[in-house]
Amino acid sequence: MKAKGRKVSKKGWVVCCIAAALILLCACAYHFRYLFIHTSSEKITAKGNSDFGIADIHSPVDFDGDGIDDQTDILRSARAYISTNPKYKSRYYEGGYPDDGYGVCTDVVANALLGAGYDLRKLVDEDIRSDGSEYGIEEINDNIDFRRVKNLKIYFAHTATALTTDIHEIGEWQGGDIVVFEKHIGIVSDNRNDEGISYVIHHNDPYQAAYEEDILGKRNDIVGHYRV
Repeated sequence: MKAKGRKVSKKGWVVCCIAAALILLCACAYHFRYLFIHTSSEKITAKGNSDFGIADIHSPVDFDGDGIDDQTDILRSARAYISTNPKYKSRYYEGGYPDDGYGVCTDVVANALLGAGYDLRKLVDEDIRSDGSEYGIEEINDNIDFRRVKNLKIYFAHTATALTTDIHEIGEWQGGDIVVFEKHIGIVSDNRNDEGISYVIHHNDPYQAAYEEDILGKRNDIVGHYRV
């Protein structure tokens, strides 16, 4: 005796096939997104300082003594970090710095400075403990405090040189600077668009087109611009 079962209509099969195809497409897009981001960052065709008669800025400080000034070192270290294709995810790490290929926007800045010899985890923690009134932190935790945009905005306001937030003052923006948005942060690139406005090296979400993008002119939430 044949077992009785419910027949699937032709329409049902079509719907199932379409759903399966969409799931497969999304999975492939998510998987290859990181390769796309990396290659997109490398294929930027943009202008530089010389195209606008702007002199390159070099820091008089070489904090880690590697023969590369801090301004250049921070920019190079930011690019070295994004070349690892970090995947976007907000997680807590006992050692502070993510070590599993994941990260968020603050990790771009932290690793850029770390490459120049500045341990942002330690520095932010010291600043909070010595002058914590502005931070408003109830429970200090050096594993996470330096990975919050709000805290970095306060830290750089305390320790770095504050610069203009007017993106049209293009000569004041240099690769290796730090730009802070209301809920985001990144490293200023040495690439510029046709108007001379700087690109930004950042990590905003899992779906952005590239790690290095022309975003300054598209945002109205810039709250800080600093130079270490």
